[in-house]
Amino acid sequence: MTIIARKKNLWILFGLLVILSNVLLYRTSFGLSMLTVEERGVVIGSLLDFAIIVPLALMLAHDRVSVKKFILYAASGCIAARFIIPMDFLEPFVMFTWLGFAIEGAILLLEISLVLSLFIYMPKIVRFVKSSSLPLVFTFPEAINRFIRSHRIVQIISSELLMFYYAFGTWRQKEQPGITLYKNTSYVAMQLMIIHAIILETLGIHWWLHGVAPIVSFVLLLLNVYSIFFFLGDLQAMRLTPIVFEDNQLYISAGLMKHTKIPYHLIEEVVTDPTILEQKLKKDTLQFIVRDFEILQPQVILRMKEPITATYYLGVQKKYTTVAIRVDQPARFLQQLNLKIYH
Repeated sequence: MTIIARKKNLWILFGLLVILSNVLLYRTSFGLSMLTVEERGVVIGSLLDFAIIVPLALMLAHDRVSVKKFILYAASGCIAARFIIPMDFLEPFVMFTWLGFAIEGAILLLEISLVLSLFIYMPKIVRFVKSSSLPLVFTFPEAINRFIRSHRIVQIISSELLMFYYAFGTWRQKEQPGITLYKNTSYVAMQLMIIHAIILETLGIHWWLHGVAPIVSFVLLLLNVYSIFFFLGDLQAMRLTPIVFEDNQLYISAGLMKHTKIPYHLIEEVVTDPTILEQKLKKDTLQFIVRDFEILQPQVILRMKEPITATYYLGVQKKYTTVAIRVDQPARFLQQLNLKIYH
């Protein structure tokens, strides 16, 4: 475990200990026996724990300290305090908890307005997507960022819309010519096997579980149906999205799971040495290697001068300086890549 990971775990543990100590203080007979209603200093300390200490611990654990996140976490902490601290102790400070509810309500209204704007601007988004020659996996998120303010809820909904479109609206589309990632692997067979297993599990377990726990059965049924749609959409996105060599950058996608664009001028080295390719990849390497029944090695590794951004499903983004790639036509891929880099 690295030092950074240990520090993150320590901050998470510290935050949990702060929350647990307050729960033991206010929600156990031993803790309540040590308190009286007049002891406001203890309640003030608990409110500071939930509104300042725990939010800071969470942000330090994720290495993302910002005013926006602090306000959000502090509001959530005030709401949590409302349910942990008994009203007999909290009554003089109840306005702080209502402030937390007000902030969370305002954030909820903002998210609802962003969702509404997504559908308001949908005609413009569709026109932008149709006017681009790039695959939908790249153009749809770009259109979202162009017309709508970037926000996590918008990214989640747009990812879901993209998934349902590929799952249901692309079966008549023909594959585009280009270099692919999956044809020389068992990717399609694996996807179909997973879908088949989910269907059998749904039929076998759902009916039995429905008589025992109907609510759990219904939730599992929804999750299984969603999983089938996702694997179908991912399969179609993989099939319809070959690698694209534009004039200035390379577009590469692994279905719905992740995609990125690599500017040619940022490529510092193209590694094709078999001895290096056979080595175990580091965890901080962006991999475009389709999963198979056996472990596959990359055919080329790109080392970047500067970090590039990879976008994962639901809009999660990470930066990488190394990219490992395995394609169905390695010689053709290297030929086109070198041509773009040097010319």
